[in-house]
Amino acid sequence: MNYRVRHLTEYHYTEPVSVSHHGLHLTPRPRPQQNCRTFQLVIDPHPTGLTERTDYFGNITNFCDIHHPHHQLSVMAESEIEIQQPPAYSLAATLPWETARQATLDEYAPSQFLFDSPFVSPAAKFADYARQSFTAQRPFLPALLELTGRIHQEFTYDPRATTVATPVAEVFQKRRGVCQDFAHLEIACLRSLGLAARYVSGYLQTNPAPDQKKLVGADASHAWLAVYCPGDGWIDVDPTNNNLPTLQHLTIAWGRDYGDVTPIRGVILGGGTHRLHVAVTVEPV
Repeated sequence: MNYRVRHLTEYHYTEPVSVSHHGLHLTPRPRPQQNCRTFQLVIDPHPTGLTERTDYFGNITNFCDIHHPHHQLSVMAESEIEIQQPPAYSLAATLPWETARQATLDEYAPSQFLFDSPFVSPAAKFADYARQSFTAQRPFLPALLELTGRIHQEFTYDPRATTVATPVAEVFQKRRGVCQDFAHLEIACLRSLGLAARYVSGYLQTNPAPDQKKLVGADASHAWLAVYCPGDGWIDVDPTNNNLPTLQHLTIAWGRDYGDVTPIRGVILGGGTHRLHVAVTVEPV
């Protein structure tokens, strides 16, 4: 599948901003099944400086500085992405999860995703919830898929229930949230069992009802997670949609949690209050 993605972010300020500095995670990440053919950033007002680097986790990060007064900021990221079908996994062939946990400790790269991070703190209650699926000597993948399915069934998607700063413990108690919350929750469950899990940000193609036309800007940023299983590598799972991501999930970046891959973050001088508008369009080409 080939996609064209447009991600527009607009900030409207009640007072002028004299200086602003922003970090952007908007460039699609290269993967074995994903190739970014083209990428373009259009920033208004035109930045005084724009640089690119690769962060600690291997994500492409842009930094822009604007040193002249402005009442609004517009960032348009446009990309063309080619996606190939990911490999199929054998349910019964994966290691018992306890064996996978022990083997992960011997590998430096995945073991970095075993520990607490600002948005995800392992706890006994998360381990207890996960153990209902991760029973003794059960193969890794069936246990993982069952946990993913339980979160999908037992938690309600509700954009009004949480904010970016809502703790995972509150999400667990309310049983409500959005894709970011469900990814953080499953990561907390897996890390509480001693399994390596990372947060993945990207896009998800959505399909309108048969009698409806697809609206420009109707898609959205999406979040899921990946879990490390020795022998099989990183396995992506999406608790919001209860599936293994395939041709409709487009990866932008990954890290320990949302804080490592925020699409746009920064510091401004002035601005008063602001209004934010985000529109994402994912079109098959």
